[in-house]
Amino acid sequence: MKKLIFTFFLSLTMLTSLISQTDTLEVGMKAPEWVFPDADKKQFTMDSWAGKVLQINYVDPDESDLNDPYNDVIDKAVKVDKTIDSVYFKGIGVVDTKSTWKPNGLIRMIAGNKAKKYKTVILFDYKGLLHETWGMPKNNYSVVIVDKNRVCRAIYKGKIADSEIDKIVQLIIELTKE
Repeated sequence: MKKLIFTFFLSLTMLTSLISQTDTLEVGMKAPEWVFPDADKKQFTMDSWAGKVLQINYVDPDESDLNDPYNDVIDKAVKVDKTIDSVYFKGIGVVDTKSTWKPNGLIRMIAGNKAKKYKTVILFDYKGLLHETWGMPKNNYSVVIVDKNRVCRAIYKGKIADSEIDKIVQLIIELTKE
């Protein structure tokens, strides 16, 4: 009986491991859809920006400044240099509220400041959905680039190296022209 119970739990553990592996978003995969609210409780999905390449910044509020140098370059490429066409590109933030001790009111204030700085939409993942459906790490800052068909074209976890920034800008420019 003990062997049967052990075998059952071992099988269950292996099955759970296989299921969680398939939930990890990888480059080349279609990104699973989501629905998140903004601070005014308006619901958004990726289809809210149909026809646009999306840069999705999935951010633990404790790491909110980690990729500001990268976002400043993207912001400049869109608004000043106009090398990234804003007709075909949208950068958004999704706040990973599950990875922080900070209260939601403080998180909304921090997110509001970022939304004003970058003139963008900030959404809130209160349940950690992207940890489960996309395999995004907790306590981190991840950047995901999806094309107009919602196929993942790049994933960056943690601080984006300065040497990678120009490559990402070029990728976004190419994707907006497809």
